Amino acid sequence: MKKFLPYFIAILVVLLLVWLIFSTQNNNHVFDERISFNRKDKIPYGMYISYKNLSHIFPEASISVNRKAPAYWDTLNSAADKQALLVIVPSFRADEYEMKRIIGFAKNGNTVFISAAMVSFDVQTMLHCEIPDVYDVNDNLNNNGEDSFSVSLVTPPFSKKDEYHCPGKRFESYFSKFDSGISTVWGNGIYILPDLIQFKAGKGSIFFHLTPLAFSNYFLLYGKNIDYYNKVLSLIPGDTKKVVWDEYFLYKRYSENNSGDNKTALSALMSQRSFRAALWLLILLLGLFILQEMRRKQRLIPAMAKPRNDSLEFVKTIGRLYYEKRDNKNLCYKMIAYFLEHIRNRYKLSTSKLDDEFLVSLQRKTGQPEISIRKIVSFINSLDKAEVISDAQLGDFHKELEQFYKAT
Repeated sequence: MKKFLPYFIAILVVLLLVWLIFSTQNNNHVFDERISFNRKDKIPYGMYISYKNLSHIFPEASISVNRKAPAYWDTLNSAADKQALLVIVPSFRADEYEMKRIIGFAKNGNTVFISAAMVSFDVQTMLHCEIPDVYDVNDNLNNNGEDSFSVSLVTPPFSKKDEYHCPGKRFESYFSKFDSGISTVWGNGIYILPDLIQFKAGKGSIFFHLTPLAFSNYFLLYGKNIDYYNKVLSLIPGDTKKVVWDEYFLYKRYSENNSGDNKTALSALMSQRSFRAALWLLILLLGLFILQEMRRKQRLIPAMAKPRNDSLEFVKTIGRLYYEKRDNKNLCYKMIAYFLEHIRNRYKLSTSKLDDEFLVSLQRKTGQPEISIRKIVSFINSLDKAEVISDAQLGDFHKELEQFYKAT
């Protein structure tokens, strides 16, 4: 590996230089139009400010992040503390089962706040409402220069001046139909149509908001729009003890929604010209490196004969020597010593006491029939008491050992 190190260092240096050159050329302070909805992103359409300000809105509550599907909620299902679940995503694609878990969570006396421009059919059916697809509202997210949107809050309890607007992308929808018997309108969006509705669920509530970019960094930092954030979240009970920022539905969209803004991490990187140039350069250099290293640099290594097991030959020679002297008992001791050494090394069993416990342990580890192992152990235990070992006894013992070695 040491001889390859200079090549890798050279590649990394060239890659870094190309990256810096292209990044410098492209760094003209262009407005970053990516829509991430990530709580850690400080780009215009990230959710860094929304997440960080939760501790100011709910100073007595704990703030946590949930990445589990509703089926795996544990602490969220607890009714001991008043809790609030915040879901701010471009597309809320909950299925029927997931929505049942969310409604059950709200019925326990908790609050669910969901902000999304696209809502699944299952959710609309269960809440008895209709929400047009976002592209029916705004076919072009860039809006061709007419890039502005506004939101407002209804009265009461909010004042008549509670209207907020912002230039930039429009990504919103509205409620075209809802059940007024179980819902209350709190805010309006496009064309003064309702975009914020509260649905009662048992002891709790579910708020649906259809203009999620109103929680983005860009919107909240524009003018006095942070006031909109504070007033909307004031709908959540002030005695809430736990606030949970949900990320499960944010990342679920990658497998269910293929719109242009829902890019994977790789596709987002590949959209950068400097990254693509650096990547192709790296591939080219690696290809040249592989071609260079494919050249043969030494002669073929000759095949070597497999080493002989001299220790086994030595054992056989010693065995023949004892057999020719007719010292059968001594030969049995040598065979037993080799057998016990084999058991200790291979099966890690103690051979100090050859009792029933040893027999059961050996049988379990080798899988051999208990009767054959018992014959070997019985012969070993009786050898000290025997005055003479006949050739037949020696032959039988040898056969038992050979069968054991072959089987294991």
